[in-house]
Amino acid sequence: MTNIDRFIVVGDRVLVKPQEESSRTSSGLYLPSGVAEKEKVQSGYVMKVGPGYATSAEIEDELWKESTNKVKYIPLQAKEGDLAIFLRKEAVEIEFDKEKFLIIPQSAILLLIRNEDFSA
Repeated sequence: MTNIDRFIVVGDRVLVKPQEESSRTSSGLYLPSGVAEKEKVQSGYVMKVGPGYATSAEIEDELWKESTNKVKYIPLQAKEGDLAIFLRKEAVEIEFDKEKFLIIPQSAILLLIRNEDFSA
């Protein structure tokens, strides 16, 4: 069990490992680190996904009774291993075991590229 397996992503959130940002342009100019961080769109690989959007459960008349209804979820489109193109401003950055990860809501994802041969 790797350390990332301990993560439980909640709701409609997705855990992404950002791709390394290039520090220079296609013409060979080097960019300061602050410029790349201000980009509006970023990409990264989906490492874990939350269960999805919770649907409304039936409300019982006798709230004191133990509920037998389980919460049901509408699953997310993102799957582990997908390359996600997303809005950077929606991301929350975390660092774990000296690696950077981003937590983003599925609504911030603009495009998913599915690679069937991915291994995390």
